[in-house]
Amino acid sequence: MKTVVIYYTFGGSTKREAERQASELKAPLYRVKDARDRSLLAAFISGSLLAMRRKAVAIQPLDIDLNNYDRIIIGCPVWAGYPAPAFNAILERLPAGKEVELFFCSGGSGSQKSAQGTKAMIEKKNCTLISYRDVHTGVQPGKMKE
Repeated sequence: MKTVVIYYTFGGSTKREAERQASELKAPLYRVKDARDRSLLAAFISGSLLAMRRKAVAIQPLDIDLNNYDRIIIGCPVWAGYPAPAFNAILERLPAGKEVELFFCSGGSGSQKSAQGTKAMIEKKNCTLISYRDVHTGVQPGKMKE
């Protein structure tokens, strides 16, 4: 089974977890980047509102064809209890029929309040969610920006 790890990071915690998983699985690793650079303040104020509304942001073109993989592992930070808006942009590109694993990094409470809706988004894409987990980093968002 061909597996890929794709992630968005803002402060670096998600990057570290994605690298760990890719190394463990010997899977290729791809980073998603915002189309525009955001300050810490802009990312968390407007980004949190977009996250809560499940809106996508523009991302740089992906250098990968997700159709070539059977299992897609997606990671991103949690903003205001929801996956960061770049996650929604990744889902827009997610092909149907894939096995999907999700991990969400946070320094706070995690993604519990948005978990059910996030799982439903994967099902809407006709994909099978095989793993959903929160990774508590212990690093508060205001303390870092990669």
